[in-house]
Amino acid sequence: MTPDAVACIDRHPPYNWVLPVFQKVLIANRGEIALRILRTLKGMGLATVVAHHAVDADSPAVLEADESVELHGSTPVAAYLDIAQLVEACRHSGAQAVHPGYGFLSENAGFARALDEAGIVFIGPRPDSIELMGDKVRARSFVAQRGFPVAPGVIEDDDPATFVERARQVGTPLLIKPSAGGGGKGMRIVRDLAVLEREIETARREGERYFGDGRLFVERYVERPRHIEVQVMGDAHGQLVHFWERECSVQRRFQKIIEETPSPALSLVQRHDICEAAAGIARAANYRGAGTVEFIYGAGGEFYFLEMNTRLQVEHPVTEMVTGFDLVREQVRVAQGEPLGYTQADIAQLGHAIECRLYAEDSEHDFRPSTGDILCWRPPSGPGVRVDVGVREGQAVTAAFDPMIAKIICHGNTRAQAIERSILALEQSVLLGLTTNARYLTRALRHAEFRAGQADTGMLARCADELRESLTPDDIDLVLASAVLADRELLRAVHAIPAMHAAMGPWRN
Repeated sequence: MTPDAVACIDRHPPYNWVLPVFQKVLIANRGEIALRILRTLKGMGLATVVAHHAVDADSPAVLEADESVELHGSTPVAAYLDIAQLVEACRHSGAQAVHPGYGFLSENAGFARALDEAGIVFIGPRPDSIELMGDKVRARSFVAQRGFPVAPGVIEDDDPATFVERARQVGTPLLIKPSAGGGGKGMRIVRDLAVLEREIETARREGERYFGDGRLFVERYVERPRHIEVQVMGDAHGQLVHFWERECSVQRRFQKIIEETPSPALSLVQRHDICEAAAGIARAANYRGAGTVEFIYGAGGEFYFLEMNTRLQVEHPVTEMVTGFDLVREQVRVAQGEPLGYTQADIAQLGHAIECRLYAEDSEHDFRPSTGDILCWRPPSGPGVRVDVGVREGQAVTAAFDPMIAKIICHGNTRAQAIERSILALEQSVLLGLTTNARYLTRALRHAEFRAGQADTGMLARCADELRESLTPDDIDLVLASAVLADRELLRAVHAIPAMHAAMGPWRN
């Protein structure tokens, strides 16, 4: 993340703190989100501690933190998931609060309770809120019972013996989901009832493998769905607001890669309705902190509750870019016990923002992860451009973690301007040593469906052949020329690499 990455987040008035609950915060995460959180905390005058595995010892977040604590584990991921070790890291460093970021333990009620028992503040929702919304079946029932829209469906636990027959009665197409699922794992689409039982058993096995829980539910599948989510924030004094919606329909294998706000799918009335429904669900749950209520949106304008994520989202920067609020700062203020200090009327959408996730992967070879050392990294810059990144030159990218290395967020007065700035920013990015998906992202941004605001969650799969493109010799020359212009000293690195012209893959972006 560039030093001025959050410089635009200043539309809300300053707040005066009195006797803050904590002065030192431990960040229980890594990569770009750890650095992004750290810089907001420092801007608030709070001391920072980053807990990290040895593989991240030379990452920007660790290097910029006031203190760091090394975590140990059988694997790097296991280290970041070790609750007892993180509690001890707080005791050792004197950290009085923990920010979990997203992923890892951010939605783990046991972690939130362990911190509470140790007298440490969890910068997130209450454990009971995490439990309520973490179970998709329980959350779905909670929402439906309060009159909010859910897709027609059936829950296995209601009567396991009749589950298959009740699922048949819902009618096709059907979507089978693990009750404890996430990230699209274990989900199965059924258009032929003749294979329903087989698909249910497959989904059950996948649920047990991924989540240790084979319970299922089935709901009507919305054809060509769009994924729309609403950012909410509640305080401990009963006030809750939304920060409008984001659209996350451009997905590859259920993984979001391009997000934007406002959604081009919604009219003013639809925007009001879906945002108010999200705020209503969060209020019914007496929700505190930052959260995201997600919906499936159909071509006819209907929308159904999908799930609630009880944490900060990867795509939160687009909301910050159009509203001017620093959502991490708001999380910290709420955790300090402060009231929000503003109303719904104070939160406006100004312009349009798009986020592109830059992954270390080879989009021309089934999105195979790319690993190795970052030889050169020159992020883009310019009007309306924000880059959140957690790596630096010389750092190794391994297969231990998710392959996302940066988020490129661009703001424009209009959606068209935001698209053009995003394309230019991706083309200006220089990352040598790894293959990235930058060119794939620009092709998606240029695609007619996306430009027309008509992308749904199946666009990337449906248009796979159109989006597939191999580099030509001219493309390779352009990449190298861009790198040399960015830093002529890079010539030394280029000439130092054997068989460069025989294997150009690592220089593609």
